[in-house]
Amino acid sequence: MALFYPDVAMETRLLLILRKTYEGVHSNQIGFPGGKVEKQDKDLMHTALRETHEEVGVPPGQVQVIRALSEVYIPPSNFMVQPYMGIYSNPQPFVPQEDEVEQVVEAYLKDFLDDANLIEELLSTSYAKKINVPAYKLNGYTVWGATAMMLSEIRELLRQVL
Repeated sequence: MALFYPDVAMETRLLLILRKTYEGVHSNQIGFPGGKVEKQDKDLMHTALRETHEEVGVPPGQVQVIRALSEVYIPPSNFMVQPYMGIYSNPQPFVPQEDEVEQVVEAYLKDFLDDANLIEELLSTSYAKKINVPAYKLNGYTVWGATAMMLSEIRELLRQVL
């Protein structure tokens, strides 16, 4: 869930999370709240809302889902991801899930839209060493891979209406 919300100064923010360090391909990476479908989920939007609630404490009924984004296949974990954009109009303090979320990362919309924060960085992945990847620099973090792909779609959609 790509969640936009106003901060106390009424500046628009975008919620990202830093995942915990663990034995896995997405360890210690920046991403959106989200996760696997569970039996009780009615559909993929329900999954995104449930996972956002579990990972950062946002009640599903307080998220206005704007739209689905393009599906993204993530080769290292062999997952097809269906991202969504939403608005959290009356945000309460986030409550990170201790076993999955290392830190909540609250990026300013203006920083996300600033071309100066579009970068290329030499990274090593689970399947390739020292590759140059397009990325975003947000709040001191490099956001790359599938999350950067989703952000690029969001950025293009916002530029069409802003």
